[in-house]
Amino acid sequence: MSNQDLELVSVTKRYGATVAVDAINYCFKSDSYTCLLGPSGCGKSSTLRMIAGHESVSDGSIVLDGRDVSHLPPAQRGTAMMFQNYALFPHLSVLDNVAFSLKMKGVDTAKRHAEAREMLELVDLTDLAARLPDQLSGGQQQRVALARALITRPQVLLLDEPLSALDPFLRIRMRGELRKLQKELGISFIHVTHGQDEALALADDIIVMNNAVIEQAGPARDVFNAPQTQFVAQFMGGHNVLALPDGHFAIRTDAVSISAPTDGAVEGNVTAIEYQGTHVSLSAMITDNQEILALIPDSTFFANPHTPGDRIGLHWDSKDQHKLTA
Repeated sequence: MSNQDLELVSVTKRYGATVAVDAINYCFKSDSYTCLLGPSGCGKSSTLRMIAGHESVSDGSIVLDGRDVSHLPPAQRGTAMMFQNYALFPHLSVLDNVAFSLKMKGVDTAKRHAEAREMLELVDLTDLAARLPDQLSGGQQQRVALARALITRPQVLLLDEPLSALDPFLRIRMRGELRKLQKELGISFIHVTHGQDEALALADDIIVMNNAVIEQAGPARDVFNAPQTQFVAQFMGGHNVLALPDGHFAIRTDAVSISAPTDGAVEGNVTAIEYQGTHVSLSAMITDNQEILALIPDSTFFANPHTPGDRIGLHWDSKDQHKLTA
């Protein structure tokens, strides 16, 4: 670990008898984009809020740049938080919203406005500096919130479901902007989301949380392609989880092909067909009432279409059969 890194050391959060985060350990790299991913109630938002200083740590330490920041107030940690609802001041201009934290520190007007304009240039909002928040679109408000968080020059930017309020088209555009900004700034972004697509699109590293612990963490491609547990395989999507004679396995849905029933194929009955544009999703029931999903290119499927009730053969390469540890 380099001094710039952020490390969680046996970090625990208890609310009365409920353990929300259970002694987790992780080292965030200083120049990486990391997504904390998991279902509601898994502990990801509590973890982010403890890093920010908005929740106290019940046990363990949060270490940034070689110092334990666990008991410091948010403004003294070297982190900045961007909230889900943006929390902009409705009566302040865009410029004064961005400059607000510097005003609280006693920075004079000319200096704080100069820094705020620098941040607005970074997020491409220079022309809107005089507007009020309710005169902005959702995407513009988000960029103001981003500029306001970045003006404190944090070592780590914390983002709590920042894209959830945006429409799907804008969400995709903002993903690109966040990723570009993180690379330009070269600081650590830690982003909480429950969206697998969002995490895969943004993250260098993904941490999957479940029931207050880290279920799996690592490079985004590794977590998707090589899930270690049944939970991760199913939560990340794109995988079948099958109980076979020698254990549980994850098999990517796009690695499954279909044919007429033949020797060597796993036989099943088609239960559902769903056209998805470039692909057709075909569900089939195989032995032991297990369902398997095949994602088939639309041209392949329509060259030899099937309907529910058809008996088919299902094939996959043994190299695409990934053994799960739990």
